[in-house]
Order: sequence, then structure tokens, then C-alpha cells
Amino acid sequence: MRLRIRSPSGVSTITLDDSATVSDLLTTISETTSIPLFDLKWGFPPQPLDPSLYGLSTLLKDTDLKLNGEQLIVIERETESQLSKPGRDEATPQLDQVSPPSSKSTSFSSQPGSSKPAARSSPRRNPSDPLSLTRKTPALDDDPPEIPIPSHGGTVVLRVMPDDNSCLFRALGSAVMGDALDAMTELRSLVAQGIQAEPELYNEAILQQAPDEYCKWIQMPSSWGGAIEIGIMAQNFDIEVCSINVQDLRVDRFNEGMPRRCILVYSGIHYDTIALSPSDPPHTKADLGAELDQKIFDADDDEVLEKARDLCRVLQQKNYFTDTQKFDIACNQCGWKGKGEKDAVRHATETNHYDFGEAG
Repeated sequence: MRLRIRSPSGVSTITLDDSATVSDLLTTISETTSIPLFDLKWGFPPQPLDPSLYGLSTLLKDTDLKLNGEQLIVIERETESQLSKPGRDEATPQLDQVSPPSSKSTSFSSQPGSSKPAARSSPRRNPSDPLSLTRKTPALDDDPPEIPIPSHGGTVVLRVMPDDNSCLFRALGSAVMGDALDAMTELRSLVAQGIQAEPELYNEAILQQAPDEYCKWIQMPSSWGGAIEIGIMAQNFDIEVCSINVQDLRVDRFNEGMPRRCILVYSGIHYDTIALSPSDPPHTKADLGAELDQKIFDADDDEVLEKARDLCRVLQQKNYFTDTQKFDIACNQCGWKGKGEKDAVRHATETNHYDFGEAG
């Protein structure tokens, strides 16, 4: 596979063999351009591309990206030292999380033109001061949508997670660890251990941050998780994780090929969990209590996955998602207003304000 790489230093050609992974591609680009932190664009007109959302260890030939002969545009991102230099006013790193992610939350927050969700893990100006974003979506706690699935003797339901910056860990943890009180702390630690165990895979070019700093950051209760975190947790628990993006109903798969799966719902800056709740015929109401939920399914049970997508279609109609590139955003500390994640990070860089919410 041959690709042309256009960066600020000029045009280069790189060659990758058939066994190359997503990580190999990103690392080769970083080494060829001498740019440690970058975003990618491709196509015409140029569209954001985030190969890492397919899973860092995924073979490029197993993705739906047709990269052979393509030209990728490399856009340098500012490092911590560059941000401290006077006279720089370029766009700053994007708001953390949300990321995203079948291989959806890594350091590259752009959405590829193919299918993957925006990742939530991105560079931070100061790991001790993460950005916080409060969503403004319809409340579903009292009446979440339900989809009958008579063949399974129950109802597919959405179990809504709290908005506490740990929604991903709560959502996935509720499936693989039940209601363990310390699940979030344990899962954050598990992610940090996974990063430290594979330094070649999770390097600074991939994390967009020094690995040690990233590990410290992700273990903070205020830090959001995304594609990197999902991938590590999926591998640790030997499950496939399917993440359904409410905005466009695409299904992103992590650790594909495992015999069991859990299903998450991604609504732009938040994760919830899909559950199968047993119920009496005609299975239109989940009325037996969440303690009977089933959240782990056979990976070849596509009916449950399709019913989950039907449920997400209902959520889409209810506008239960946030368009993180276009939504109106406000600073909860000073009242400033802007649009999208980039404006929020720029404001945070200029003011050291880190608490944001959807405006309107």
C-alpha cells in the first residue's frame, strides 16, 4: 500500500505492507513528517479522517478505508510548548472525550468520512484541569424508549447513565461488572495499565499526549473516556463492544470477533447502555426491574443489535444527541458563547475556564 502524505514540510510517499495496522499507519506518518501531534484529512473536498477509530491494532486491510493511492493531508496540532509561545493563534486541541470510538474515543477527534464517531480522548492543556461539558438533551430517565423483542421474551431498553464525566465507564462497567461501586475506578486503572503495557501501540503520536500524563489524566473522575478506553476495556474482558451513534445510526465495533458483545449508545458527548429486560407478553413494557437486565449478548445475535438500532432511531427522532461540531456552547463561568468544541477549547486556553454547557 502506497500513500502520499502532504504536510507543512512538503509531500512524501510512504509504503505499508499488507500486515500494517492502524497504529503502524499513524506512527509512520508521525515519523515521516516529524510531527508528533496531528489531524488528518483526505478526499475532495478534504474531509476529516480518523483511522484510529477503527482500533489501533486493526489491520488496515480489514477496515473499509481504501487508502492505497490516496493522498492524506497532515495538519499539525499544537503541543504544550507551542501553546505557551506568544503570537500563536491557531486552533487549539479539541474538547476532551467524547469520543468515539468501533474502534470510536482516540486522540484524533475528527470524524472520518466513512463511519466512525468522534473520539473523546484528545490533548489537554493541563491534565489537572479537564474541560467539562454539560449536555442539553431531552430527559429520558422517567420514560426511556423501549422496543419489543418477543423472540427473546422481553424488551430492549435504554439504561440512562448519569452525566458525571464517567458515563462511558458506568455504561460499559454495568455490562461487564454489574453494579460494583468501585467499577469506575477499577476500569480507569485498567485502561492506564493497558496503555503502559503496550508502549509501542499507545505512544505519544497515538495518544496526542505523553503516555504517563495520559494515564494520570484518565484516572481522574472528571476525565471522559472514548475510543482508546473502549478498545482497551473490550480486549480486557474479551467482548465485542458495539457503539451505536444516535446522530446517524451507524454501528462502530470494538474488538470485533469475540463470541460475546455489549451494546452502547453514543449521543455525541454521552454514553448509555442497551439492556434486554424480560417482560410478559406482548413484551411492550419493561416492568420487572433493572436488576433482571441482560446486557451481554451472543455476538451473532443480530436481532438484538437491530432492535437496539431501532431504539436509537427513536432517540434520534427525540433529538437525543449533540452535534459536537456545530452545537451552540456557553461558558458556565463567564457567560461567553461560541459554537462547537474548537471554540470551547480556544476559550479555555485563553481564560482557564473549563466548565461549559450547551447554550440555547
